[in-house]
Amino acid sequence: MKTITKCDVAIIGGGISGTALMYLLAKYTDLKSLCLIEKCQDIAILNSHGRNNSQTLHCGDIETNYTLDKAIQVKAAADMVVRYLEKLPEKDQILHKYSKMVLGVGEQECELLRKRFTEFKPHFETLKLFEEEDIAKLEPAVMQGRKEPVVGMGVDNDYTAVNFQALAKSFIEQATGQADKSIDIKLSTKVKRVEKNGQGYHLYTNNGLIDARFVVISAGGHSLLFAQKMGFGKHYSCLPVAGSFYFTPEILKGKVYTIQNDVLPFAAIHGDPDVLVDGKTRFGPTALILPMLERYNYKTIPQFFRVLRPDLKVLKVFWDLFKVGDIRNYIFKNILFEVPILRRWLFLQDARKIVPQMKLADLTYARKFGGIRPVMIDKDNRRLHLGEAKISPGNGIIFNMTPSPGATSCLGNARQDLITIVEYLKCEFKEQELVSDLG
Repeated sequence: MKTITKCDVAIIGGGISGTALMYLLAKYTDLKSLCLIEKCQDIAILNSHGRNNSQTLHCGDIETNYTLDKAIQVKAAADMVVRYLEKLPEKDQILHKYSKMVLGVGEQECELLRKRFTEFKPHFETLKLFEEEDIAKLEPAVMQGRKEPVVGMGVDNDYTAVNFQALAKSFIEQATGQADKSIDIKLSTKVKRVEKNGQGYHLYTNNGLIDARFVVISAGGHSLLFAQKMGFGKHYSCLPVAGSFYFTPEILKGKVYTIQNDVLPFAAIHGDPDVLVDGKTRFGPTALILPMLERYNYKTIPQFFRVLRPDLKVLKVFWDLFKVGDIRNYIFKNILFEVPILRRWLFLQDARKIVPQMKLADLTYARKFGGIRPVMIDKDNRRLHLGEAKISPGNGIIFNMTPSPGATSCLGNARQDLITIVEYLKCEFKEQELVSDLG
């Protein structure tokens, strides 16, 4: 071993979840030594990078797959991100204001949105119902050539988009700026194994040994791999779902989502201004099950099969999914979405639900855009686990596989982990200060 590093808490994974926890621990506890370990050469360059996610600040108001209770929880997590960024001078480079709406197309969807608006409006003050003339003013391309009735629900000007990589880097900057703290950021450092050692853990890396009193692993599907190697989470399997996107010229001014099909456990198509690529609207995602834990990284294929842990329970989940016609057809169609030439024509049919007069020539496949979300399979209950997936056995280690709803919940999930760490290490927690700052 080259070096030995000792710390109170070691965080494996330098994405939005790991960096959010690093910030909260540095600012709101009296822990003196924190270490963040990232195998890549920079912070948040995998799923937290803007090219690999929808860049959306999910507030629960237009996500039609959420119940009201879930939406209220999501809004609280989103508000934490906004309150954090409002204090930073670089806020406008990270947090962006657009209009956003979920679009109901046809009589049935319109009626659903009208009922949903009545239910949600008392809890979302800025929420509005957009009739056709309102939609035409906000998003002219959505109404041009439109034949069927439509209605929208959303906001006309609010914080709706985030550069999550920039947010993650700001967490690191704020954490390292805390006085009397030892904050160690180890990039290009791969953790080979984690072992329990007395009251703490040994982390064996390519750059030396790290001793930590508490360990949090926030590394997507790799978190489950670590857990299972240590004997935890064997009731889970992993189904990696990749999302692909398409670019068009700038035909939308804000975010336009479509209504979620309750049967499908995947995201509905939407169009958004891209915060990384000027002058473009990005449409997607498609959803494709891929046998790898990182998009475009074929070295993670063997790791996928280790966390898949195929057995009769997993096969039963797959069989139940394929028995549902909508899911079966959706999966087959999304396989075709990956076929060059054919994929543009197929995607055009879906995209025209948002922009009826979109032309094939408008669409360009967004190469190297789109990440992978590890969807957990609950083998005991034989179903997909679509929400937050966390393993916390109570012995000084936490495994975070999937936050819910994604990067938006970074500070909300980090607060949960902070509380667990405080209780285990018996350290000081500046709870009132955190509430005052972030809600």
